[in-house]
Amino acid sequence: MTRYDEFQTFRAELNEKILARGTLSTKRFFTLDEKVYEPGALARKDKELLGLVASLVLRCDDCVAYHIDLCVTHGCSDDEIFETLDIGLVVGGSIVIPHLRRAVAFLEECRGQA
Repeated sequence: MTRYDEFQTFRAELNEKILARGTLSTKRFFTLDEKVYEPGALARKDKELLGLVASLVLRCDDCVAYHIDLCVTHGCSDDEIFETLDIGLVVGGSIVIPHLRRAVAFLEECRGQA
């Protein structure tokens, strides 16, 4: 099983458990997280790119993977994703480099799934 498959399976299974047992506050947060990325003044893909920068700077590999997957799903080119990764690198500094490596590896897996 690839990292991509493991990520998708783990995320789906645990989100289901969380939403089944979570409080109203948890469910509201999950709903807000979903709603904020809907198209508005910014296109969905632009919002995913913004989420990718924030995730990289915060050094959350799961979040980076999630946003890369959705960037690919919503039509972001590799050029757009790499420019976005550059922003995350400049904002986050050299400590982001290991997460950048994993981001690129995950992007390659996502492209392989598409």
